[in-house]
Amino acid sequence: MIKDNVKKILDQLPDNVTLVAAAKTRTPEEILEAIEAGVSAIGENYIQEAEQAHSKIGSRARWHFIGHLQRNKVKKAVHIFDMIETVDSPRLAAEIDKRCARIGRTMPVLIEVNSGREPQKMGVPPEDVQDFIKGLSRFERLKPMGLMTMGPRFGNPEKARPYFQRTREIFDSLARLKLENTDWRYLSMGMSNTYEIAIEEGANMVRIGTRLFGKRDYEQEG
Repeated sequence: MIKDNVKKILDQLPDNVTLVAAAKTRTPEEILEAIEAGVSAIGENYIQEAEQAHSKIGSRARWHFIGHLQRNKVKKAVHIFDMIETVDSPRLAAEIDKRCARIGRTMPVLIEVNSGREPQKMGVPPEDVQDFIKGLSRFERLKPMGLMTMGPRFGNPEKARPYFQRTREIFDSLARLKLENTDWRYLSMGMSNTYEIAIEEGANMVRIGTRLFGKRDYEQEG
C-alpha cells in the first residue's frame, strides 16, 4: 500500500516540489518501504523516533526535523538531521549554532512561521519574520534556506489558502532582500489534506504522512 501511495503522490507533484514523508509514529520498515518507492526526504517530529529509524536506515534518505525542537535535544538532532524546518526562537538558533560548531558542520534551516497567529502553536509571527531572520546572521553555523508553516487546521482545506498566501508573500519579500548568509530556496507548506492548495500558492516542499502511510492509530492528519 505504501509503495502505491508514494508513487501516486510523486506522479502528481510538479518536478520542483520535494516530498517530505512525515513519519511520526511510523516504523523503520514502513519508512524504508516509502524510500524504496521513491521518497528522498523523511520528516520526523521526535528525536527518539528519529534515532531509531536513522540507526536502521542511515543516509538512504535525507532527514528533516519537522516538529517542535527542544533545546536539550539539539545535541542529538545535529547528528541526525540534514535540515531543521522549525527554527522559531533566537535561543534555539543559538543552541543549534553552538552544537554544529562543535562537530564542524553547518545546518540548513527553515524558519517556522505561525501564519495563523495561533497562541497554542509555535512559530514566528508573520510581522516579525524579517527581523528574526536578520538576527540569525550572527550565527555562522546556520544556513537559513526558507520558510515553513503549519497553518490552522480546517475541515475544508480551502480555508488554509489565505495563510499559505501570506507565507508566500513573506517568502518573496525576503528573497528580494538577498540577505547575507542565506540561500533562499524552500517554502515548506501543506500536509495530507492541504498540499495541493499549498502548491498552488507556491510551496515547493510538502510534508505528507497520512496519504502515504495510511491513518495513524489516533485521528490526526499529517
